[in-house]
Amino acid sequence: MSRTRTLRTLMAIAGATALASVGAAGAHAAPANGRSTLTGSQAPWATSAHKVGSAHGAEKVTFRVYLPNKADASSYALAVSTPGNALYGKFLTPAQYRKKFSPTAGQVSAVSSWLKSQGAHVGSVPGNNKYVEATTTVSNAAKMFHTGFAEYSFQGHRLRANTTPLSVPTSAGAVEAVIGLDESATLARANVVPAPPVFKNAQPCSAYWGEKTVANTATPDGTTLPSSPSTFAPCGYAGAQLQGAYGMSGPIASGNDGSGVTVGVIDAYASPTMKQDLETYSAKHGLPKPNLKEVVPPGTYNRAVNKKQDPQGWAGEEALDLEAVHTMAPGANLVYIGAPNNYRDLDAIMNKVVDKHLADVVSNSYGYGGEALPKGYIKPQLDTQMQAAAEGISLFFSSGDDGDETGGVAGATPTPDWPASSPYVTAVGGTSLGVSQTNSRIFELGWQTGKSTLKDGAWTPPQPGTYMYGAGGGTSRLFAQPAYQKGVVPNSISQVYGGPAMRTVPDVAALADPTTGMLVGQTQLFPDGHSDYSEYRIGGTSLASPLFAGMWALAVQNHGAYGLANPTLYGASAASNDITKDQRAAYPGTIRVDYVNGVDAADGYSYTARSFDDDEPLTIHVRQGYDDVTGVGSPAGTAWLDAVTK
Repeated sequence: MSRTRTLRTLMAIAGATALASVGAAGAHAAPANGRSTLTGSQAPWATSAHKVGSAHGAEKVTFRVYLPNKADASSYALAVSTPGNALYGKFLTPAQYRKKFSPTAGQVSAVSSWLKSQGAHVGSVPGNNKYVEATTTVSNAAKMFHTGFAEYSFQGHRLRANTTPLSVPTSAGAVEAVIGLDESATLARANVVPAPPVFKNAQPCSAYWGEKTVANTATPDGTTLPSSPSTFAPCGYAGAQLQGAYGMSGPIASGNDGSGVTVGVIDAYASPTMKQDLETYSAKHGLPKPNLKEVVPPGTYNRAVNKKQDPQGWAGEEALDLEAVHTMAPGANLVYIGAPNNYRDLDAIMNKVVDKHLADVVSNSYGYGGEALPKGYIKPQLDTQMQAAAEGISLFFSSGDDGDETGGVAGATPTPDWPASSPYVTAVGGTSLGVSQTNSRIFELGWQTGKSTLKDGAWTPPQPGTYMYGAGGGTSRLFAQPAYQKGVVPNSISQVYGGPAMRTVPDVAALADPTTGMLVGQTQLFPDGHSDYSEYRIGGTSLASPLFAGMWALAVQNHGAYGLANPTLYGASAASNDITKDQRAAYPGTIRVDYVNGVDAADGYSYTARSFDDDEPLTIHVRQGYDDVTGVGSPAGTAWLDAVTK
């Protein structure tokens, strides 16, 4: 995952103003000349320093005009999700939610009429009236919204953006945001390490923690390794290993396996071999045949790779997510919802899942590297997240794979990732995990990896090495501390900006370290042109989120719907595995052996030492109790299930 000085600079700029609420309905500045300026409608990266050229005026652009709710749903969303509240558990159907909160038909009509009068083609409107989709040319959009467009270079992308804030006529009615005119959403990324599509495990690797060591296993090319660390990395855990590590084997065997619960997975694109891959994987690892439904727009299975779309890369994410959920909730119904691209349609797909109540639990393994997004992108997503909670749907998001987004650089501005920083979702952080030969949990440490490479018989630099990657976390600059974090999150974490207590990330954690990761099965296309099913180790908080969502499905089976999971999870924090540094001295790291070319020994092997819990270069740290790497911790078997379902 890339880190840039530019992003850190933007976050420093954004931090100065981000404490202004992003939750106010109707993001309008005072009308002038019969028009209202949409605050937060200009991308923070669209600066003169990044401008590289003019936008193509004749290019077609499809965008969405988001409408504010007729009533604020935030209080209701929290009330129905909070044990002890008079409204607890009184969830709404989608129809009830629309009647109580959603934009009206009149709001849709006003915006649609204005769009048509400007020559734009009006497209779909979802059942909750949340947005009106439209298509026009870039040059016409400039006239419609009284702005200009240019292209900018940012994070390795060439992106279009408006050069000034957007404005709309007051006759169009209230407008919350316009999404899709700029290409901020292209910056969304899957939180998965390493990135498929082509990868194979190299030997030696261990079937369980400690199976193969420097003392009992030779390297394939005769390379001599230092004596510490002494253990070769696991090949990847699967099936009963992960169920046992989190104490879920007993409940699953007794029928508490997620039966009757639907878990949704949202990703971009869709793998044409996913159904057969998931069935093959399940048969190989002692899991029942999955009940999978795929909700995928026409043409998505065959989307070609291009400069802005990477369907092959996202296929590995899809495999990981579905196989992780199925491992931890083998009786649950699975529904895969694939967006036709990895930018603005991810938001629209989430709105569809929520408004049609396609799932009881939803895992999302993507996000943006920080909170430096136009506020216009954030508020519509908050509305969708509130609707999910009000309907009893629990949303889980991976917390990110770049720590505090500083890269360990002193003086850089730390930030959590969005949407993980939203107070209406459960952010899942990451751990490094050791599983025994008998499928028990040996150790669990915070996932922050230091890397050293073998050079002249020694690890260079010496362990713990150079910071590489790790679980995302930190303190938001956008959101005040939610009630469920009060009294649990220390002031030293929530008040780092010298003002009021703010939302901190993550909430909980599960296995994420790719060096102690999960064994995933997928049909891959190899460099020689052949494709076949193979299995390889993978990780990232993209793994942690679906693992946790699967375990949450077991809780839903026993308890019923929760809506936002956080009030219950924080209330049951004493029953979680508290991730601390106590085991770090005994388990400082491991050895990874990889193929240089990623697939075979033709170009030789690479040897690296990977340290565990290397958070010294960061501003986020594992500690006793709540911490900003692992939250309140990971699930602790039946005690945890009992605590969250009582």
